[in-house]
Amino acid sequence: MGGLAAAALILSASAYARAKGGTDAATKPAPVVGSQAAVPETEKDQTLRAMHDEMERSRTRLKIEGVDKPYYVEYRLLDFDIKTVTSSFGSLVNSNTSRNRAMSIDVRIGDYHLDSSNFITDEGFQGFLGTTGSVGVDRDYNSLRQDLWLSTDQAYKQAATQMSLKQAFLRSLTKPPEIDDFSQTTPLVQIDPRLEDNWTTRNWEDEARASSAALKNYPELSGVRVNYYMAYITYYLMNTEGTTIRTSRTVGAVEAAMDAQADDGMPVHNFYSVYVASPQDMPSPDVLSKSIAKAAEELVALRKAPNTPDYTGPVLFDAPAAGSLLAQALSPSLSGERPPLSMLPAYDEMMERMGGRSEWSGRVGTRVLPASVSLVDDPTMKEFNGKPLQGAYDVDDEGVKAQRVAIVQNGVLKDELMSRRPGPDFQASNGHARSALLSDTKALPSNLIFSSTGGLNAVDMKKKFLDACKDDGHEWCLEVRKMDNPALSSLRQEDFNELIGSLAGGISSGLRMPLMVYRVYVSDGHEELVRGAHIEGLQLRTLRNIPAIGDDAAVFEYMQNPAGGFAGTAFGAFGSAQGGIPSTVIAPSLLLDEVEIRGFHGEPRRLPLVEAPPLK
Repeated sequence: MGGLAAAALILSASAYARAKGGTDAATKPAPVVGSQAAVPETEKDQTLRAMHDEMERSRTRLKIEGVDKPYYVEYRLLDFDIKTVTSSFGSLVNSNTSRNRAMSIDVRIGDYHLDSSNFITDEGFQGFLGTTGSVGVDRDYNSLRQDLWLSTDQAYKQAATQMSLKQAFLRSLTKPPEIDDFSQTTPLVQIDPRLEDNWTTRNWEDEARASSAALKNYPELSGVRVNYYMAYITYYLMNTEGTTIRTSRTVGAVEAAMDAQADDGMPVHNFYSVYVASPQDMPSPDVLSKSIAKAAEELVALRKAPNTPDYTGPVLFDAPAAGSLLAQALSPSLSGERPPLSMLPAYDEMMERMGGRSEWSGRVGTRVLPASVSLVDDPTMKEFNGKPLQGAYDVDDEGVKAQRVAIVQNGVLKDELMSRRPGPDFQASNGHARSALLSDTKALPSNLIFSSTGGLNAVDMKKKFLDACKDDGHEWCLEVRKMDNPALSSLRQEDFNELIGSLAGGISSGLRMPLMVYRVYVSDGHEELVRGAHIEGLQLRTLRNIPAIGDDAAVFEYMQNPAGGFAGTAFGAFGSAQGGIPSTVIAPSLLLDEVEIRGFHGEPRRLPLVEAPPLK
């Protein structure tokens, strides 16, 4: 629908309420009134002052004739200093330090029950936010107020058009949705100290060179990338309800990817990643060299390993692999948010195909996991067995205090992760709205803990595994020690695109990608590395009955992908440090039965015509 037609449809929210047989006063609470909490006089941050003053002006003066005033205005601003250093085989590829600021404006017309957000038109998804864009990096008061003014004006006009389209669409429905668009919450004021960057304490370029230099010892590798990513991030949030937030955090990461070719032409790859809370906590080059070299040794062994034959039977997932598997399978169903209202039937079909729908919606009070299992998400948990957890935070990205949520108790679904977007089961936020780089806020896991009573020790777990193999009549069964992460392991974008294209047909059927897989023989327990395995049909309902669970809980750290396109798959679950959301899964080893494994059936690439040049 064009802009002129949309403009012709603009009606006030009160007119719509009367058309539905009610009154404006009876159907919607009045917009929040009163002044914004003042910035403390001792606070010299001009960003806070500019946001406060422009918010006050928007609160009192933002109005279009014939259109309701906004009932909610929100400013989000991100101030980040980033350093990236990339090396390969001991040589520096890139080193860059940058400073950026971005803002996002959300203006909502209507009321908490029905507003202009959460709607997909035939022109595409309008998002839950108004407008986004860059702002000046020098923290100038006047410049920022000008940017906020123009963006707020634009966001209000967009909200007016969006509201009219949404109202027209709702009239075409036999039964419009009854779930609110936005939940109310207690305003929060939290102004934490700013953290300023300091890149001079260590020579990051020399460290990156040293970390990748050990890979010169592996001429079988055809490509290597070791990427250092470090960031100082300050997040601002202010809204007309009275919330004012300023929080700072730091991130440090090393993500290494390497690839090779087997003698039959099959491409193989491996990766290594480590995430820390601060750049100063980054491992030393010696520690990183050893860890990256170990990943290279795994890859050299993988290229010589035999192909995985097709197989169906018991599979043992070691603790780190189990954590990765749970991050993929559980994530789409942990959120209790309602999906956006859509004019496009194709959108709902796409979400189904890509695994983006919750399988637990409407199932509160029913068993969803084994009776011995509990599932908790706890962003307030700072460490586990002395190891810091990267998913911890105090306040979520909508200004709600982080809360521990007991999702599953004794196998029964009790709660869901909630942002301020209500759902069919729960209305209020429990502090789990998360985003990356001012993307749409969504209810996402932080520190997800999967635990079980009566977990088996390593010896008993292995015996249970081999007994299951024997009972099924298998000569050998498969053990997965590491799952793949396509966002990190693909060296080139074309490799990633090719991987998606070759596997996209299996996304809706529960495709998972193990990386380090071993055949374990029943007769004597000896192991053999195999390559090329893909898991099919492993969906959330597979986890409802788990034959055996270990007592060896381990921390799996990853960067959660904020995009929703391939939610619930290896493509959608994982991102990189650049734009991902720090997250953690704590899980023990898992034994699953009737897992379907498909071996490599693609077309191998031709081997290079000339041998690789010497690296030393």
